[in-house]
Amino acid sequence: MCRWLAYLGEPIQPSKLIVETPNSLVAQSLNSPLGAQTVNGDGFGLGWYPEATAESTPAVFRSIEPAWHDENVRELSRAIETPLFFAHVRAATLPPVQKTNCHPFRYESWLFMHNGVIREFPRLHRELVLAIAPELFESVRGTTDSEVLFFLALTYGLREDPVGGLARAIREVEQVGRAHGIPYPVQGTFAISNGSTVWAFRYSSERRSRTLFHSEDVTTLRMLYPEVERLQGYGEQSRVIVSEPLSDLPDAFHEVPESTVAILDVNGYRHEPFLQDA
Repeated sequence: MCRWLAYLGEPIQPSKLIVETPNSLVAQSLNSPLGAQTVNGDGFGLGWYPEATAESTPAVFRSIEPAWHDENVRELSRAIETPLFFAHVRAATLPPVQKTNCHPFRYESWLFMHNGVIREFPRLHRELVLAIAPELFESVRGTTDSEVLFFLALTYGLREDPVGGLARAIREVEQVGRAHGIPYPVQGTFAISNGSTVWAFRYSSERRSRTLFHSEDVTTLRMLYPEVERLQGYGEQSRVIVSEPLSDLPDAFHEVPESTVAILDVNGYRHEPFLQDA
């Protein structure tokens, strides 16, 4: 399907995580051992905020080139510094390979990305699109199930309540899917940000979701691995949520439980249950 990462902390060059770590996002685009598909070569996206504040307007770069082949990925990720960014490599299913289908998706100050699928989406597409609020509809640019889910979440109140908005959108998809005889319509991990907070969700209708991890505290890692020089390049508040670990250092990453939202802000991580009542 896809691989993604979300970073929040002291401003850094995204290249540190996208390109330079042992199992960077670019490396995962070529070989993703924990992914549903090993190769993710159908596009790349980077969304970043100039400052980590709510209502900050993010910039977005998208490319249909494979991440390992696109020189702009390296140039851009080394040229900017940002305290909060999303990055995503895509493995397309049914929708075409085009820039408007590359994650992250943006609306006002919000970013969204997804690793997974709405099963049998072509059968559900029309009904789900018609459920998007009319004032939001003209902002839908691509043809992916992920973008439709994002705008459904906006329709159902994501801007006021990100957890509740996505929950209501997923329930709508599940209701429509099951009405069409699809027992497990939703699969994936999802990331949302407003510029100051990251919400990362691990959920699927069958309770067998794609993998999701978050990093250990940098201070703890420096104590565990004083000999690892690259850890000195991160600030004490640097934290990342990822589809799969960026290194093989033991205890550097912790798995997010099934049906859980990991919420990351200036105070660190906290976990809350997500759609565990069904």
